[in-house]
Amino acid sequence: MSYRGFFNSNSRVSKQDQEFYDLKNKAVEYYRANGVPQKMECVLNEMLFEKPDDVYGYLANYFARLSAPPVISRLLGKEVYDGKGQLTIQAEIFCTIKNEEKSVCSAVISSHCEARDGSVQDLGTSNESDKRKDSVTTALRWINEPLSTLLKGFEPRDQAGVDKVLRDFFMARFLEDQERRSQEKASQQSSDPVPAPTPPNIASKDKKSGDKGKKSNNAEKPIPPPEPPVPVLPGSMAFGSVSMAVAKAAAWLEGIPLYQHVTALTQQQFTKEIHIPLPMVTLLSCGKMSPGKLNLMEEVIVIPKAGKSVKQFVTMVLELQREITRMVNAASKTGTVVNAVSDCGALVIGYDRPEQPLDLVTEASNNLGFVLGDEMYLAINCAAHDLMDYQKGKYDVITGASKSPDELVDMYEVLTSKYPALIALIDPLRKEDEEEWQKLSSVLGQSYLFSEDTSKPTSPHSNDGVLPPPGIKGFILTQTNQTTVTDLIEITRQLEDAVTIIGTTSREPCDDSLADLAVGLGVKFVKLGGLCRGERLTKYNRLISIEEELAQQGILGSKNHGFPLTIGESEEQSST
Repeated sequence: MSYRGFFNSNSRVSKQDQEFYDLKNKAVEYYRANGVPQKMECVLNEMLFEKPDDVYGYLANYFARLSAPPVISRLLGKEVYDGKGQLTIQAEIFCTIKNEEKSVCSAVISSHCEARDGSVQDLGTSNESDKRKDSVTTALRWINEPLSTLLKGFEPRDQAGVDKVLRDFFMARFLEDQERRSQEKASQQSSDPVPAPTPPNIASKDKKSGDKGKKSNNAEKPIPPPEPPVPVLPGSMAFGSVSMAVAKAAAWLEGIPLYQHVTALTQQQFTKEIHIPLPMVTLLSCGKMSPGKLNLMEEVIVIPKAGKSVKQFVTMVLELQREITRMVNAASKTGTVVNAVSDCGALVIGYDRPEQPLDLVTEASNNLGFVLGDEMYLAINCAAHDLMDYQKGKYDVITGASKSPDELVDMYEVLTSKYPALIALIDPLRKEDEEEWQKLSSVLGQSYLFSEDTSKPTSPHSNDGVLPPPGIKGFILTQTNQTTVTDLIEITRQLEDAVTIIGTTSREPCDDSLADLAVGLGVKFVKLGGLCRGERLTKYNRLISIEEELAQQGILGSKNHGFPLTIGESEEQSST
């Protein structure tokens, strides 16, 4: 029986329904006459018996499979503010999807416009503000004009191809900037008057001067000068933000979480388990910006025992934070309430000796029944590269009490012996103090030595072959300025035998993508700062959500990443 005859024999079919099915019959006859594929003919036959909504679903699904994949149509850069209220860049990705342009997603990453040289920069100065404004303006121009044109037509899933374009454009601008700096330096040198030659020092021949020279021979060895900082290309924040936005766009278009997309980019095959990095939570800030004399401890960090969930540990740290606040306020003779928070989201407490903050954390933990060295461990971000007084040749560890590199090593040995829960030091020395790094590595034994600003791992696209100081077991990586997603993938692959940590900076935006990035890269730790600022908490909340999602799917891993090492146990044994 024909479809028309079927409907004519069915008295229940209304006139409107019959007209609708007649229209579909005409469509079938048209497509058959014009040679539609056999698969499409089957779809058309099936849809004759379906309701109108189902027909539209059939057609939509079929033609969606035939449509071209989404491609980038343009980029849009916007001025936004980071967690410190400083201008930065947001990169927005527009894609052509089924012949229609849509805004897919955007991303913001941390950025800085000057190389860190060991000095404390005041972002409130007009000079610093002007430099940042110029850098943001340059980044906006690059995103909205040349980069938008260069990336038009790229598929967001082609992360490597996109990042290569970004890298090539960056290198061209970087070389131009270096040439400009060289010309400015040469011009300045040619305009400066030639200094008069220094007369020979004949006074050193007398007896008194000779005695002084003899005394200086017995003095401490000279301090190696710092390596000059690598200049930061103004506007380089454009490249990292565009790279992250493209990764987020690809994940959104694929309908998967960002961490799953990043895992696929690393060319790792999905296993039965996905691991959550152990969070390194900043509890206290006692460094140069705190009111006390102690300059050494930029961050006092707590790390959970492997096996605790992120939510459990965050809850513990919040309790510890409240207990510390109660104790400090109770001991305050002036009744002043501790409420200062550092840029990294931790309580700012001023002390005069390095033992004091560690004693405070130990006592607060005991009050709450937390066992340091069992349930949680301690780490110190020393930031020693910021403490060197080159006129004295010593580290300004405590105001009025400087220490030589050897004396600083001795101090670390005493601290780690007195506080067994202290199992990691971050940037304990400048990278130029190679002998002291070697000594520190030998005296600390199983303790971890991490590098954040002291020594960066070699970029996979750089010819720089500088080796890190001896004894370093891991690096803290950040996505900032021109660092692309592909760069981080390549660097973590190079550092496969080291402990890799994804960290934040003092200029964090309220973007939670870093949590997905850490999980997708498969790093062992994630350092997101403290629990007192919105740009920090949004990342912790995302990490908790990922953990809960993996647990619901039954694929949350429990491997401890070889941490912590026990005495006499090798890292290979611990990770098996």
